[in-house]
Amino acid sequence: MKSLIEKNNNPVYVVSCLVQGVKLLSRRELRPYLWAPLLINLVLYSIALLLGYFYLSDLIVQLIPGWLSWLEWLIWPIFFISFSVIGFFTFTVLANILASPFYSQLSAKTRELISGQKNTLPEQPVGQVIMSEIKRVGYLVSRMIPLLILFVIPVVNLIAPLFWALFGAWGMGLEFMAYPLENQGLLFKQQKEQAKTRRLGVLSFGGLTLLGLSIPVLNLIVAPVAVIAATIYLYGADEPG
Repeated sequence: MKSLIEKNNNPVYVVSCLVQGVKLLSRRELRPYLWAPLLINLVLYSIALLLGYFYLSDLIVQLIPGWLSWLEWLIWPIFFISFSVIGFFTFTVLANILASPFYSQLSAKTRELISGQKNTLPEQPVGQVIMSEIKRVGYLVSRMIPLLILFVIPVVNLIAPLFWALFGAWGMGLEFMAYPLENQGLLFKQQKEQAKTRRLGVLSFGGLTLLGLSIPVLNLIVAPVAVIAATIYLYGADEPG
């Protein structure tokens, strides 16, 4: 446990982990765990883009007060980015649930590569693991709803994107840190405690991941990279040769 807690809380370290994650993505040993998540991401993000294309602009126009129409040139991009983040955050959580068996194996294999040692996954009761997943989703949803309500409150909706961005970064950090931590035998309550010991690191990790997920095409590989990078971040390994 001590090795999990005493990790660098520096955003620069987070960036280096993500860079290493990109490099490791091409390793032959990891390929068996990549194809199914890539397919799941392709289908779900395609749906998100289509929904956004047909409905997002109309929704944003309805939410911008008429008396602020003269600021539409500034407000519209802010709202567009915010709702893009909301959409991709939601679809990412769904994609991660569907791809979780593959991501757990991907994280375990990554740890083997960076440590050079066989990584044996702990045996946990299926009910406990499922309940942990439900608690994480419930935690995220319980905070999403109040934040979404902020978007329909005049004036307040102007700062709602800031709150959503912070929540999105934190939520993405929790999402991708979950796989290596579950492989360590830690369920959601312990995962959240671990994240709180390195808030800046988790926020930086989640923010950069969320940014990558909002970029079409690139978002297809961001989730696997984030799983690999989260494993490197938590278990602090040097970049493999």
